[in-house]
Parts: sequence; C-alpha cells; structure tokens
Amino acid sequence: MKYLSIFLLFIGLSPVMGQAQFEKALQTRLILASDGDLIELESGNFQISGSLSLEGKKKITIRGKGMDKTVLSFKDQQTGAEGIKITNCENIVLEDLTVQDSKGDLIKTMHVKDITFRRIKAEWTGGPKSQNGSYALYPVLCTNILIDSCIAIGASDAGIYVGQSQHIEVKNCTAYQNVAGIEIENSLYADVHHNHAYGNTGGILVFDLPDLIQKKGGFVKVHNNLIEANNQSNFAPKGNIVGKVPKGTGMLILATSNVDIYDNKILNHQTVGVGIISYFMSEIAIKDKEYDPYPTAISVFNNTFERRLGRVPLEGRFAQIYRFKLRFGRNVPHVVYDGILDSARCGSDGQYLPQHRICVHHNINQSVANMDAEHDFKNVRRNPAELDCVQEYVKSNQF
Repeated sequence: MKYLSIFLLFIGLSPVMGQAQFEKALQTRLILASDGDLIELESGNFQISGSLSLEGKKKITIRGKGMDKTVLSFKDQQTGAEGIKITNCENIVLEDLTVQDSKGDLIKTMHVKDITFRRIKAEWTGGPKSQNGSYALYPVLCTNILIDSCIAIGASDAGIYVGQSQHIEVKNCTAYQNVAGIEIENSLYADVHHNHAYGNTGGILVFDLPDLIQKKGGFVKVHNNLIEANNQSNFAPKGNIVGKVPKGTGMLILATSNVDIYDNKILNHQTVGVGIISYFMSEIAIKDKEYDPYPTAISVFNNTFERRLGRVPLEGRFAQIYRFKLRFGRNVPHVVYDGILDSARCGSDGQYLPQHRICVHHNINQSVANMDAEHDFKNVRRNPAELDCVQEYVKSNQF
C-alpha cells in the first residue's frame, strides 16, 4: 500500500491526465495517504464528479499551485453533497487552491484537531441564489482552527462559518455575496480580525442557537475588520435561521456572551451597524432546556460607524419591526439592542449586574437604541448613557 502511495505521488496529479483519471488518482491518494504526506496539485481546472474525502489521517497537507491556478470544480457533481469533506483528522493544512460550485458545502471539516485553511478561494460562480450550498468554508466540531487569507463567495448561509468549535482565528479573509459573510456559531475563543466583509446580507454574525451539541459559545473578539455595504437581499432557503437576517446588517450578535467588538470600520449599512439581540427576536419557540437565549457581557467600543440617512428597506420581519414598531424614520441608530433581560442576572435595580452588561462606548459617530422589545417596543430609548459602561474583567487571557 505504501508503494502505491509513493507511485501515485511520483506520477503526480496533473492536468495531463484525463479528468476522470485525475479525480480517481486524487481520491486514491487521499485514501492511501500516510501520516505526514504532502499532496501537491498542479495548475489547471479540474472537473470533479463526486465528493472528495479524507478521513482518519494526521499531518496531511493538500497544496495547489495558487488560488485561481489550481481549481477544483464540482459544477457537474453527480454524487455526494460536499466538495471536500475531512473527518476525524489531526494537523491538516489546505492551501493555495480554489474550490467551486459543489451541490452542498464546498469544504467541510468535522472532528478535526488543528485545521488550517490558507489562501483558499471557495465560491459559487453563478451569483447569489438560494440553490447555492450553505457554507463555503465549514469547520464544525473542530479545535484549533486557522482560516487565513481566504475568499468566500456566494454561500446561501455563511461564506466562512465556524460552528461548535474552540480556539479559532479568522484573519485576512474576504467574504462577499453570501447571506452571512463570516459567522461564528456556538463556538468558544474566536479571534476574527483584519477581514473584509462586503456585499453580503450580513457582514459578521456571532450566534448561539439551541438544539446543538456544543450549547454555549462566547469569548469572541471581532476587531480591525472592514465591514461595509452589506446590503444584499437575503437569499437563504426558506426556514433557515440566517434567513431572518435583514439586508443591510453590519454585525449581528445573537444570544452569545462575552463578545468584544472594537477597532472596526462598520460603514454604509441600510439597516443596522451592530445589532445585539436575544433568541426571542427570532420568534421561534425554544425547546432546548439547556439553551441560554440572552446576549450578555457584550462590549462595542472604538469602532467607526458611517451611514447615509435613509429608511430601512422593508425586507423581512426585523426590518418591519424597525419600520412599523420603532419608527426610526431616516435617522436609524448604528447600534441597536433589544433590551430583553434575564432576571437571574439582574440586581435589585432591575438592571444587569456589571459583569453581564451590554456596553457601547467611545465609538466614532456613535448612536444607540434600546428597543424595549420585552414590552412590545413601547419605550424605545436612544439615550447613549444607558449603555455607557466598561466591562470590569479582562477576556484576552481566555485565548
């Protein structure tokens, strides 16, 4: 078996082969790979008809000749859902290639310890539409994740999505024409920085959702990103939670705790710069008894906000709340908080104890609103002093 692996490496994986021969050789190489192997792909546009899979390996690097030079296209995929699926592995590196047009997720990694995506483009080439797969880059139930200098385009859920994982860094990436550009969901210790999210429905989302294996995410830092003009109409398939994100959302924090948002440029969003909401705003019944639906310990500071005056577009339930319940008119605040409190976290004054507070301070062009959603939006407040606080603990030591 080792001899066959060496033989396949010797003959190479090159465009001189026929497409079917290349696909078979590549999948065989993935199956027979020995721990520590480097699998190199030559330049070319390769048509792949079925999912490629790697399972139970250690210290494997899959390397192309460069983004847009080595292209794996699943446009005519006949079998499987994902383009590339990697499971139960350790120390895996994917770098310098493009993956396109799979039926489902483009690259999914599951139960992988130490996974690196570097200079990967993952895209659906036909523009934004609900028939595109859900996720472009999709590590789930993984630990020690690095996503560096990648590009994600056209996902009907999230371009770069990290779910139920721990110890994550997403940096120097670009995400556009997705429903969500970058999403961190039910994950712990994530550092999202120096990315560019534009032209999505929502730029960056940090969500905690019920009914998942890893119940509570948090300790997320989102900083030094350019988040601009995420005004794409939502094209998520019906019934998807991300389908509730209104077009024109810079960032949305849903039911997560211990999130720092700082030193970002959050520009030109038609609906909201940063939204901080509980799961109750989804209007979906909660059946998971272990689920915590409240956002707590959120800090929004040192960001730059810009937005032209204008009414919120009337697309989706959240936008309708803005237009008909809150009546912001053309002067829409940059930071909006639903104001729904967990009584167990409140002091005698009925407000959150200091360690649980939502804090918004020292932002350029700052404007805020507490929607008072708990009381049917009857007492909407735009007093910045309400949210002017500084968290009294240091979270950086959690990373």
